[in-house]
Amino acid sequence: MSKLLKDYPVVIEFPVAWGEMDAMSHVNNIVYFRYFESARIAYFEKADMFSYMTETGIGPILATISCKFKIPLSYPDHVLIGAKVISIEKDRFIMNHVVVSKKHQKVAAEGDGVIVIFNYRQGKKVTVPEVVKERILDIQKSTQGKED
Repeated sequence: MSKLLKDYPVVIEFPVAWGEMDAMSHVNNIVYFRYFESARIAYFEKADMFSYMTETGIGPILATISCKFKIPLSYPDHVLIGAKVISIEKDRFIMNHVVVSKKHQKVAAEGDGVIVIFNYRQGKKVTVPEVVKERILDIQKSTQGKED
């Protein structure tokens, strides 16, 4: 399992809930986006983005998200959800997510989200502030040198 998540500086764990399954007896597709969201928010908390947003009015906003489903999940299981930033651009960054099944010891889904930096007070996108970029790079450095 650690090999599957070694490049992800933020990893959270959730049980698969019975109520997340649909009529096809597997976890409904929308639930994966909730898993991604939870890991993304944990990453933002680690980067202290919410206090920066409170101070400046500048913070993240999700522009797009995608998901590739690899294997179906079902109850009972636990999932580990990883989040990492794979690129930083002028006014946005790309975050990669992965959902790993503990029962199957495999990646169940992976996806990417485009997060735009937005000035909520002015109602427009802005350049990624240097302090935010530095926090992201510091978090990403924490995975360097991790053993398989």
